[in-house]
Amino acid sequence: MESQKAVFLSRMKKIIKERGSVFGNDEAWKELNSIVDKLNPSKIFVLTDTNTQKHCLSHIRTNTNFGEKLVEMTMVPGESNKNIDSCMILWEQLSQLGADRKSLLINVGGGVVTDLGGFVACTFQRGIEFINVPTSLLAMVDASVGGKNGVDLGALKNQIGIIKNPKAVIVDTAFLNTLPPAHFKSGVAEMLKHGLIHSSAYLQRVMEMDATNEEELKELVWESIEIKNTVITEDPFEQGLRKTLNYGHTLGHAIESFCLQTSSKQELLHGEAIAIGMVLANYISSKLFDFPQDLLRDFTAHIKGYYGKVSFSEEEINEIIKLLIFDKKNTNGNIQFVLLNDVAEAKLDCRVNDNLIHESFNFYSEF
Repeated sequence: MESQKAVFLSRMKKIIKERGSVFGNDEAWKELNSIVDKLNPSKIFVLTDTNTQKHCLSHIRTNTNFGEKLVEMTMVPGESNKNIDSCMILWEQLSQLGADRKSLLINVGGGVVTDLGGFVACTFQRGIEFINVPTSLLAMVDASVGGKNGVDLGALKNQIGIIKNPKAVIVDTAFLNTLPPAHFKSGVAEMLKHGLIHSSAYLQRVMEMDATNEEELKELVWESIEIKNTVITEDPFEQGLRKTLNYGHTLGHAIESFCLQTSSKQELLHGEAIAIGMVLANYISSKLFDFPQDLLRDFTAHIKGYYGKVSFSEEEINEIIKLLIFDKKNTNGNIQFVLLNDVAEAKLDCRVNDNLIHESFNFYSEF
């Protein structure tokens, strides 16, 4: 098990690990400067998408002592570009720009950039060092911890990848000021999930949070990071507890993939799809186990008020169900759901029949 120590300092938060240490807020940049000085890389590459290049890269240059040495690489934003074709372009750029095994890649962006950039780093010349600087709320509370790097296979989420922690993760909530509202809300979905699987008190605080209160937001973001870190430290290889991080994701990923590959359907952000997936999982949990009816109603009302509602026809639901077979958690062709007795009381590896899935969609639609 990785050694770890979470401490709060007046101006910085830390989760110290053998690899993948997370440094938060004001003093985190000093830590990044120190890490890069010790690494003494032959070249420093920075990967952004066109959005983070415009809105975030100057913040990196201002807060580091190596900013002028950065060699820029930029990708097209969006989940549809999280694929091997994008990797090919970046591998070729690294080669043409003279990268070697002592080079460093700093990934600055949301989950697409950190997932794909980590995969590119792990596979270029059998692995170069990389550091993640998540700039979206989703990336901060989800992609920042856990070491999952990879790309999609067509519309199927995260089918190709590798688990390896970055050298470090730098979390600066100032980047959240650059986010469009929908992308901020996408990240809140993962915070809500952390509440459902870990703490009713935290869940309630997220549901009631004032996103304009910067100090409150910092604390809730960091607590979300700590919840995920606690889970993966106890179960690094997803044998038990770590599976709870998939709550709402079995159907959520299928919904996301379906909307991505269906031209007549509006593409959903990851968190928007997972929010629906959690409502469906809560309903199924209430039918198969003892998930509280009052929480089912309150959570569903919150999700619909915060994210709006997406309509699905019976034919579309059937197509979504067909996509479940591609979920990475499946075993021997059996679809494995994570469900809940109650907040923080998970039931793992559950089987759910198609009729109950349809019933859960009807609940979501008619609520």
